[in-house]
Amino acid sequence: MSTVAQAGGAGSHKEKVGYGFIFMYTLAFFGLWLALLTPVIISIALRIEALDPANKEANLSFVLGIGAIAAMVINPIAGYFSDRTPGRFGKRRPWLILGSVVALVGLYMMAVGDLTTLFIGLLITQAGYNAVLAAITAVLPDQVPEEQRGVVSGILGICLPVAVLAGIKLTEMANGDVFNMFMWPGYVALGTIILFCIILKDDVLVPGTMPKQSLVDFVKGFWISPRIAPDFTWAFVSRFLVFIGIAVLITYQVFYMIDVLKIAPDDIPGYMVTAMLWTTVTTVVGSLLAGWASDYFNRRKIFVWLSAALCAVSLIQIGYATTFDAFLWGMAINGLGQGIYLAVDLALVTDVLPNPEDAAKDLGIFNIASAMPQSLALAIVPIILAIGAVNGQSNYAALFLASGIFSILGAIAVFMIKKAR
Repeated sequence: MSTVAQAGGAGSHKEKVGYGFIFMYTLAFFGLWLALLTPVIISIALRIEALDPANKEANLSFVLGIGAIAAMVINPIAGYFSDRTPGRFGKRRPWLILGSVVALVGLYMMAVGDLTTLFIGLLITQAGYNAVLAAITAVLPDQVPEEQRGVVSGILGICLPVAVLAGIKLTEMANGDVFNMFMWPGYVALGTIILFCIILKDDVLVPGTMPKQSLVDFVKGFWISPRIAPDFTWAFVSRFLVFIGIAVLITYQVFYMIDVLKIAPDDIPGYMVTAMLWTTVTTVVGSLLAGWASDYFNRRKIFVWLSAALCAVSLIQIGYATTFDAFLWGMAINGLGQGIYLAVDLALVTDVLPNPEDAAKDLGIFNIASAMPQSLALAIVPIILAIGAVNGQSNYAALFLASGIFSILGAIAVFMIKKAR
């Protein structure tokens, strides 16, 4: 295990990481996204469809909206304590393992309970996996030197779409077995994270070496002033705007296919697999190429701008699609945009962190820009869907057009960042 002195601050030199580390890191990232996103994208929607089909949109908005708020609160707090966790097991490893175990309890509750139990289970799952997310994201600035971050971030970027596709396939393989639908992804996450923890050379903090803080200082520590860290602020704003569109697409694609494309609910998993195959292929291509290119050319902003623009185009395409084939083309373009974005944006923000010693906490705050859009989107989606609705048919064209506009604004925000190239 490395020491704090070896991990060091912004100016310390980090050795290049090897292929074994990158493989195990990627595997753990995949397991986390598999368990975190599968319920959000498909399992919860199908469970609510079975429990209360008459109020499915309202129930889904409420459950996922509150879950997203929980994620926003837990992620930076877990990151703060991960930065300061002493002991021979390291400062990241305890949060990775314990968070995965806690999340399994929440997945079990969602699998066996009614709507109320499902809601409580989601909160527990969000608590566990957002603790994991805070710690595992901080491993990037902890362990990976700047000249490798684009490549590693690009490889990590493929984990999300591949995990979504695998989660949909696992749901299809469950053949309606609710327990397996929720629990299988959780088992994979726990196993891959344990394997990563075995090889992780985690930083060790000696008890009592971190300065003590009052409650007031603790609370103040979660405010990052835009005046002091303007580049971090603009990176936050850009991700927030782009992720509004992503949150709308991820959350409402099931209902979109049922209500607009007239696909039967029982056939949704199969159609989702097809759609995600298209998305995954383009995401992998975009992520790997953009990650490599951003390191090679030492440029981040232009790739983030391009990705946000592609997401905007794809959302508008999807909004006006009337056939599944047209929907697939929109998903393919969106996958390319997401791949480029997820590859480069994480590398960009690690370049503009306000304080590398608070990496997990600051990245936890940055992750709010990923979680908050879901709450905001779920709050405004019913209003947008009602605009111009005819005969009770929700206006999905207006919804995806609005999401595309947010993505365009996110692309513009990238150019306000000064420190990163």
